[in-house]
Amino acid sequence: MTGDEKHTPAATSTLDALWVLYDRVLKVGPAAADAPERDRFLLSKGHGPMAYYAVLAAKGFFPVELLSSFGSYDSPLGHHPDRLLVPGAEIGSGSLGHGLPLAVGTALGLRAQGLDAPAVWVLLGDAEFDEGSNHEALAFAGAYGLERLHAVVIDNSSATHGWSGGIASRFAGAGWSTASVNGRDHEELYRAYTAPHPGRPYVVVARTEPKYS
Repeated sequence: MTGDEKHTPAATSTLDALWVLYDRVLKVGPAAADAPERDRFLLSKGHGPMAYYAVLAAKGFFPVELLSSFGSYDSPLGHHPDRLLVPGAEIGSGSLGHGLPLAVGTALGLRAQGLDAPAVWVLLGDAEFDEGSNHEALAFAGAYGLERLHAVVIDNSSATHGWSGGIASRFAGAGWSTASVNGRDHEELYRAYTAPHPGRPYVVVARTEPKYS
């Protein structure tokens, strides 16, 4: 990582969850970055994008050599991803609390177009649940049975209003299927990502070391 590294934990906490998704689960790649049938991945936790950029580069979306320009004035790799500048990025992100609502809208849009195969994945941080927009989105998704919607929540104990075990219970109460795993264990992550959840949206809560320890 180069430049301003104040959001280092926001990046490092996501690395394993992102890698397993892109390496073993998501049906998307550079050659199919605009294909209607591709899976969609939305990074809501956009204030620490360094791990995201590294995974995209490793998967061939842009040259690895570009990573060293992160955060510089003329680099496309900004401190928040820009979908118009970063190949493979589905949304511009960074403002906490809007990724899950956008994912809900994406899942609804695909359903309206009759595109039932693509999965929609969104990665959030636990602190994003200090924002009311996420609670509205998860309640809507559960009520409408958005089965192709998947959320990954990185829980590094950084939420102001959170509590132990509280994230999964919020989703379960709104009708989601849930799983809680060690966010550093690749096999646990893979099993959780690929578990069936018929008729319901699905959330995987990935626990990592606390942000402040």
